[in-house]
Amino acid sequence: MSDRRFKLPSFGRSRPAPDAPPMFRFNAERGQIVAEVVARASETLEGREVETLLVDAAYLETKRLQERPDSEEAREKLPSWRDLARRIPRMGDGERARALDGLVREHAQDVAGNFDPRVYHLASKILPVALTAAIAPGTLVSQALGRGGLMDRITVESDHLEALRALSRKATLVVTPTHLSNLDSIVLGFALDREGLPPMTYGAGKNLFSNPLISFFMHNLGAYRVDRRIKHELYKHVLKTYSTVILERGYHSIFFPGGTRSRSGSVESKVKLGLLGTGIEAFTRNLRARKSSPLVVYVPTSINFLLTLEAESLIEDYLKEAGKARYIIEDDEFSRADRWLSLISGLMRLKSAVYIRFGQPLDPFGNAVLADGRSVDPRGREVDPASYVLRSSEPVVDALRDAEYTRQLGQTLVDHFARETVLLSTHICARVLFEKLGAAFPDADLFQRLRLHGQLVVPRDEVVAGMDALRSRLVALEDQGKLRVGRVVRQARPAELLERALLAWRDYHGPHAAAEWREGQVALGDLELLYYYQNRLSVFGRHLGASS
Repeated sequence: MSDRRFKLPSFGRSRPAPDAPPMFRFNAERGQIVAEVVARASETLEGREVETLLVDAAYLETKRLQERPDSEEAREKLPSWRDLARRIPRMGDGERARALDGLVREHAQDVAGNFDPRVYHLASKILPVALTAAIAPGTLVSQALGRGGLMDRITVESDHLEALRALSRKATLVVTPTHLSNLDSIVLGFALDREGLPPMTYGAGKNLFSNPLISFFMHNLGAYRVDRRIKHELYKHVLKTYSTVILERGYHSIFFPGGTRSRSGSVESKVKLGLLGTGIEAFTRNLRARKSSPLVVYVPTSINFLLTLEAESLIEDYLKEAGKARYIIEDDEFSRADRWLSLISGLMRLKSAVYIRFGQPLDPFGNAVLADGRSVDPRGREVDPASYVLRSSEPVVDALRDAEYTRQLGQTLVDHFARETVLLSTHICARVLFEKLGAAFPDADLFQRLRLHGQLVVPRDEVVAGMDALRSRLVALEDQGKLRVGRVVRQARPAELLERALLAWRDYHGPHAAAEWREGQVALGDLELLYYYQNRLSVFGRHLGASS
């Protein structure tokens, strides 16, 4: 399916108010942004071997397109890449420079997003009501009164919301969430709007722009296109340059530092550093330009689902060790309307089904940032973030130095992800049942256990007791600041938590439920799904003991 850009007609648009969020002026600046990206990317490539960059691009793109020669993209682009590959050895310096500039411009145009305030208002105000009403028509009146809708199932927790609102007016925010589902950017967008935080731009896989369910919104809500199939260095350079330029211009952004959805269901323990480091460069360039609001502030964020839309496809991909081969899954539940409706229907029956936690704001060097924009170190002493990038009293972009800062920032985010993760009833129930599976078949390895479908039934009281004991340990860890548990997990009786988990799995996963009631006992069902949901606790193994 084509990923052409679906836009509303331009009539009826008005100029954004002076105090409107930065994204409202994006389209007016889009041409300037693309031009600046092209100029900056070409400038920073000076001194590089142009022929090497061109050969790398032509070789890798030709190889990629030849893998699917009958695709529309291959028919359109493969001849030109082959032609470029043939011409490179005979090109003079000027012709090579023009070819490089053309590729940079083409990539910059393709990457750059589009933002329509009308679509933003439609998506944030009307779409949640319409979705809820379609699934539960009886909620329409209660939604009109401001309650009972899908948004009520999204719980936002943070000790820093007031600080974030203040910082959004004096710094550029980079929200860095954990990544479980392609729904993450959608629910995060709803949460930002509801909590009085501005709309943000974000990088999204190019395959999502052709998704029939959301392509219109992807093309109009500021997302920039990231084609993860393209591996050559020039494209990556354009992406990083684009990210740097929009941060310099004050566009709040969302980065998923894990790079892709967690296939296993676990919390990220490693992050990708490429785009993450663009905030450091943007901050340095802002200082060099003497901008009044140079600071870039990172916001570690956790997104936690009672149920994950694509759980079945993701864990299958993980267990086949095909994550690298199928880095982009184009045929999962995200493209199926029936799975969306089933998930939303299940979530509507359960309160607090999605938790989003905004963590401590950080400067690019991992120091906490206060509401007034000051940075403080772990001992509470004020530090000047500009001091990290000065050389002879002047701010300087230094790739090697900044790579180390980015690595340290990445580790800091990983630490915050664990502390901000919210554990829910499906995670706890799955952990207890998976431990029971291990105890019942101690000599089997993981893959042998996952083939034991239908071979274990656990007495209800054993499961309830196990969930009660695990809940107590998790609450103790929450009191130590190691993690978070959902409000229902903390307050409900263990038997209610078991009922909630089994109900959620039944309503969404149906015959593939991770576990189900059977004659008053708990029968283990789809063991791959059970493994997926219990993996949310894997990052806390050193506190809980390794899962069997």
